[in-house]
Amino acid sequence: MGFWVVAFSARASGESAWLLLGLTGMGAMFGMQAMWVVFGEVLGVAVAWLFMAKPFKRLTDQYDSLTIPDFLSSHFKSNGKLLRVVSALTLTIFVTIFVSAQLDATGKAFEDFLNWQYYHGLLLGFCIVLVYITFGGFIAVAWSDFFQGLIMFFGLVALPVIVYFLISKDIDITAKLRNIDPALVSFQGDGNWSKNVWTYLGFSMIGLGFLGSPQIFVRFMSIKSEDEINKGRWVAIVYTIITDAAAVFIGILGRAYFSDNGLDPEAIMGVKAENVLPMLVDEFMPIILIGFYIAAVLSAIMSTIDSLLIVASSAIARDFYQKIYRPDLSEEKMGSISRLSTIGMALLALAIALTVSFIVPERNVFWFSIFGWSGIAATFCPMIILSLFWSGYRSWGAIASMITGFISVGLVKFWWAKIDGEIGFAFAEMGELLPSFLISMTFGVILSKMQELQIKGG
Repeated sequence: MGFWVVAFSARASGESAWLLLGLTGMGAMFGMQAMWVVFGEVLGVAVAWLFMAKPFKRLTDQYDSLTIPDFLSSHFKSNGKLLRVVSALTLTIFVTIFVSAQLDATGKAFEDFLNWQYYHGLLLGFCIVLVYITFGGFIAVAWSDFFQGLIMFFGLVALPVIVYFLISKDIDITAKLRNIDPALVSFQGDGNWSKNVWTYLGFSMIGLGFLGSPQIFVRFMSIKSEDEINKGRWVAIVYTIITDAAAVFIGILGRAYFSDNGLDPEAIMGVKAENVLPMLVDEFMPIILIGFYIAAVLSAIMSTIDSLLIVASSAIARDFYQKIYRPDLSEEKMGSISRLSTIGMALLALAIALTVSFIVPERNVFWFSIFGWSGIAATFCPMIILSLFWSGYRSWGAIASMITGFISVGLVKFWWAKIDGEIGFAFAEMGELLPSFLISMTFGVILSKMQELQIKGG
């Protein structure tokens, strides 16, 4: 595929609903401090396109790889089953969790924009995505992501510009924000670096997920040539800068406007902060453009769901079923297995989304999505980085990286962050991605060294 499709498809599938609902909500809650997320995202996208895309494309072309487990088996010359099983299994589990977060956001989008019942919107969005991904395959997903990315781009850019010009003549936005909370207009928050450093570190490290997540890197496999990467990287970087910064400013403008118009300032905080984009659209846009913004939010959601399900179903059909149990499986039969896998994972993700909606009614889009994003990133990104840039990386290390990254996300989220005192506070503020990423990287290096010693000794 060409660089426009790959760049927009990679960005749309990498951003998801948390960009339009989650990051706008962070702008409302944290003000300019949310720009640390933008910094991390831009840095991650830039490193992926500038330093990782070409070597990854070169190797996957050399190995004739179609999936990430394909790449790993060829790269480590592994004839055993363990590497494929671990990579396919871990990918499938966290993909399902991440998809469930996106389905949850679908229900919230219909609820916020159209006052639909949450579960009706959830089921409708689920059915739409499942139909076109099941019958269209990867190419349909990539092209639909391209158009969805365009809708997201124009929607995010237009809204803060329109709102700013409509409210700035009546409101001194900076003064209003400073009056609400001086920390809202400063990148440093309240200036207490010793307290805030873990928060800013966690915000800025969200971009680590762009350094090897399968749903993004599979796009690099599909691009026509390395020359197309040279063009596509600037599209991806500029797209990220503009859309992410626009999302934060939407939240900031919403905080200033709604706090100035008789609404309780607390109505824009906490879980309700993710409603800031629908609230602004409803306040300032004619009905036909409200429809456009519903499409933008659903585009963000669908572009992630379809990409994840395609990657995971390919891993199940090709890397687990065909490569391990049925090497003689025909392409036609493998396509049927892939479609069944897609339906099965989608149904499981729907069940998880419904369960979470009952158990955690106070959840928000950003943190639900980040948990799934962190799981995929911590499991695969350290392994991809070490595979590309360290010749001493071995299959034991790759397996160790995936397993420890996979386990660490749950440990940090549900155990270490609950520890009393400064240690628990640091993990809670930092989030699960960075600690899990570092643990995965460390164990990958240690086990690779052990395998090297075993080879030399044996």
